[in-house]
Amino acid sequence: LKAFVSAVGDIKSSTSYKNLDLSLIESNTVRCPDLSLANKMIDRIREVKKQGDTIGGEITGLAFGVPLGWGEPVFDKLHADLAKAMLSINAVKSFKYGFEGLDISSAKGSEVNDELINLQGKTKTNYSGGIQGGISNGNDIYFEIAFKPVATIMQAQDSIDKEGNKVVVEGKGRHDPCVVPRAVPIVEAMLAITLVNYYFRSKLSII
Repeated sequence: LKAFVSAVGDIKSSTSYKNLDLSLIESNTVRCPDLSLANKMIDRIREVKKQGDTIGGEITGLAFGVPLGWGEPVFDKLHADLAKAMLSINAVKSFKYGFEGLDISSAKGSEVNDELINLQGKTKTNYSGGIQGGISNGNDIYFEIAFKPVATIMQAQDSIDKEGNKVVVEGKGRHDPCVVPRAVPIVEAMLAITLVNYYFRSKLSII
């Protein structure tokens, strides 16, 4: 299991995880293995902090070696349980699996359908993100989750008090300008918890 920062604001890696050295995830403070972008992400976060503002980003999650057949076709789809786990993390606003950076809504089936090449579920491509029909197909599982900017900013904002009177609020104290790098181990933990649950279910033959 691996997770890494793949975007901070508009700075986004376009390199496939298959072409990145994932051992470099912990080599920098933003936990981005795309070293050509890591320093740009750090500079962007510092810039936003100086403005008293915050910024969001994306984390890519990966699971290798997941067996064929985990999941259900209707109520306990594997990707639905992964989405539930990821969307349970504070500040996460979206979950997308598969398609390797392509725009799902504008893609054609002829461009992204996965061709089966053996009875073990191996496919020529992996646009399905390792899950088809809610069930793992033995290929790499990969997904992206988007984090919103932290709501508490060090700038004056209009609001109301408990009586409905207009007031001005401004954040104080220590607040992260970007929570995305800190969330990498949380994503890995939630991914592990979800998959280990399926592992035990497979042992009970109720998967």
